[in-house]
Amino acid sequence: MTILPRLGQTLLYPWRKLPLIDRWLLGELIGPLIFGIAAFTAVSLSVGAVFELVRRVAESGLPLDVALRVLVLELPSFLVLSFPMATLMATLLTYSKLSGNSELTALRSVGVSTWRMVMPALAVSLVMTLLTFTFNEAIVPRTLLEAKSTLNRAIGRAVAGEQKDNVMYSKYGDVQADDGSSERGLTHFFYAQRYNKGVMERVTLLDLSRREQRVLLTADRARWSENDAQWEFLNGHVFSVTDRSDNSSTSADFERYLYPLGSEPMQVAKLPKDSNSMTIGQARTAERLLRESSDLQGARKLRVRIQEKFAFPAVCLVFGLAGSSLGVRPHFRSSRSQGFGLSVLLIFGYYLVAFVFSSLGVKGNLSPYVSAWLPVLIGLSSGLYLLRQASR
Repeated sequence: MTILPRLGQTLLYPWRKLPLIDRWLLGELIGPLIFGIAAFTAVSLSVGAVFELVRRVAESGLPLDVALRVLVLELPSFLVLSFPMATLMATLLTYSKLSGNSELTALRSVGVSTWRMVMPALAVSLVMTLLTFTFNEAIVPRTLLEAKSTLNRAIGRAVAGEQKDNVMYSKYGDVQADDGSSERGLTHFFYAQRYNKGVMERVTLLDLSRREQRVLLTADRARWSENDAQWEFLNGHVFSVTDRSDNSSTSADFERYLYPLGSEPMQVAKLPKDSNSMTIGQARTAERLLRESSDLQGARKLRVRIQEKFAFPAVCLVFGLAGSSLGVRPHFRSSRSQGFGLSVLLIFGYYLVAFVFSSLGVKGNLSPYVSAWLPVLIGLSSGLYLLRQASR
């Protein structure tokens, strides 16, 4: 009978050890934070998913239970979008209400500094930053892929990750000449018309690794053999041309042909197309494959997206600092509707700046690190400036 009360006391012990001012301010922040998460998630989910699913239910005959399952699976991707926005609105509403009620003025009268007042808001912002990163890395990629698979199975399309059209991979390396010299260039080009559950269909392989010889291989099917660490081509034709004075050529049909090419084409086929559906590890693998195949534009874009996966959660800290710095100003008061509107304006402004820098990074005008992190640094600097102004 005494286990539950003791457990409750154990859980509450760290909370009770906090100073009274922190417990009070944290308690004031929790309510608006939950409200903000619910409000922004409902709005973004309605615009981004509900209307499309309702259309599919009405026009394509999508079963209602499948639509609800897809909606639940897509929910985490909209939650991570609402976390930074809710953090901004919660800190702005809470501190503006306390400032309007002269409660912050009372704290100042007993010697509590403005910096000390916003510490609980920064602590909440840091927790939301860690929560956003965890959702983005561990939950959202899996749930998005599962949502796509569930939807595609219901409407009879290819299941995400099991089928893909037009798989291409270019491999670069040293091209050997007859005299033993070599120079870097395209060594192999792999193309499959379709990838279907581990099997490449209608495959073409061009081998340019030797400067004096060109090999063209076509096959109905190909699959990666783990035991042989080679590609197994089935039911095809191989054609070889030698660049010599006689311009000789050979050709042959085959039923089974092993070829020493790495597993990279299979990795390309299995990777999600959308970077939002990738973990950081998958995105780095995709960036390496694109870089090795000399797709510099695609590799640069993925490097930007990888840095944005790290930088995006820090937006919670930026918004928490900005919201508390605005709200803590003396005699500043904002209603819930005004706070919501101001939050939307600040959010729009920040993401507009982030979009511009992201585009510059993808184009190569800025490095991936600068394009992803500079908006965060600008936001933090602006928040610190506002906080300094409020503390005067």
